[in-house]
Amino acid sequence: MSTTESGTSSRVSLPPLTDGPHRKRLGMVALVATLGGLLFGYDTGVINGALLPMSEELGLTPATEGLVTSTLLVGAAVGAISIGRLSDGWGRRKTIILLSLLFFFGTIACSLAPGLGLLLVGRFLLGLAVGGASTVVPVFLAELAPYEIRGSLSGRNEVMIVVGQLAAFVVNAILGNTLGHLDGVWRIMLAVCAIPAVFLFFGMLRMPESPRWLISKGRFDEALAVLKTIRSEDRAEAEIQEVQQIAKLEQKEHETGLRSVLHNKWLLRILLVGIALAVFQQLTGINSIMYYGQIVLRDSGFAADAALIANIAPGIIAVVGGLIALWMMEKINRRTTIITGYTLTTICHFLIGLASVLIPEDSAIRPYVILILVVAFVGSMQTFLNVATWVLLSEIFPLHMRAVGMGTTVFCLWITNAALSYVFPILIDSIGLTGSFFGFAVVNAIAVVVMYKFLPETRGRTLEKVEEDVTTGAIFQVAKKN
Repeated sequence: MSTTESGTSSRVSLPPLTDGPHRKRLGMVALVATLGGLLFGYDTGVINGALLPMSEELGLTPATEGLVTSTLLVGAAVGAISIGRLSDGWGRRKTIILLSLLFFFGTIACSLAPGLGLLLVGRFLLGLAVGGASTVVPVFLAELAPYEIRGSLSGRNEVMIVVGQLAAFVVNAILGNTLGHLDGVWRIMLAVCAIPAVFLFFGMLRMPESPRWLISKGRFDEALAVLKTIRSEDRAEAEIQEVQQIAKLEQKEHETGLRSVLHNKWLLRILLVGIALAVFQQLTGINSIMYYGQIVLRDSGFAADAALIANIAPGIIAVVGGLIALWMMEKINRRTTIITGYTLTTICHFLIGLASVLIPEDSAIRPYVILILVVAFVGSMQTFLNVATWVLLSEIFPLHMRAVGMGTTVFCLWITNAALSYVFPILIDSIGLTGSFFGFAVVNAIAVVVMYKFLPETRGRTLEKVEEDVTTGAIFQVAKKN
């Protein structure tokens, strides 16, 4: 963030970015930190292929299948709030090291669980780690990155999440088709996650602390020393002044709590917009595909082993869509991107429901048609909605309510994720593919209307201008022609 964007009155002249060892060091720090995103993706995606053999061994019902899946997500909601606050007092680096330990021990508990009880404990620990990673890792990256490349550097975490999900699908397919005859193959699927957790732990021991956090604690010399390892020396010395100014400004966020937000109609409105963004993103049903894709494809007509392999296709398109989304961010308006995304997901859900009605269950083409439509849905979601939603959430809240805004919206996101993940197996069991996806189509159509009517535009505005327009309500006077 430049000083003109941060709202400070004085300007700090920053030398341009240059190549050198410091750029490679910054890239290495980002790579290690985004292992947290990789673990996030793997742990949320691995259940997709592990759930069926797990259910057979442990005797799970549709209700307890949903409980196993949603327990991680409830833990994520708790972790997003509690571990995010912990990082403010304890430091980003130490907190990410703690997350690596939670990932490791949660994985071990799940892999060795003799029954449902310990499995749920392990899934909750993994949820704490996932929720913490969803808040701490992006902040760590943003605080390390030069403002010129902050968007692309921070966006790597979202790409690593879908890479982690794809890795889970590939591992599940390989293990399911080579060792599927063995009891406990699902334990091996889960245990693989311990490997990147170990790399994250030892990698973060060698990584620096966030200079922004160090400055917030008055440790200016340490912050400058860190900056000199990831910037040229003249850039580091100039930037330390900018970061100090921003840190002082953001201390004001403690002056406005939730009560103050609720008493200002424009702040309340932007908070509700943020909640709508977070909740509707989950109600697209994307995580129903990412968590239960094998079940959906099996019910469409694939054999269980073939469904594991076919499930890789949505994982691949998710990574491709994430990369395209990063490229689009500064080229297409946010409103246009979001409204287009919900329109496409509505169409895809309607077509999936229609295909499940019109194509006979014994037809050879039925599973392939539904697979193509599922891939189209995942591609639409990842290209137009996933990255754009997180970018908007990072932009729309004024500085003094950013902690309240982000904490509330991310909590609502994870709770919605957990609730939907719990009920989805029950829905599939009771009303089948047809009813489930027609229901998703209706909800996504509602999202189109809500976003068209209420979503503000932030592209092309400095954060200072966004804050001013939110406070006065001017940001809601958006043109409806997109």
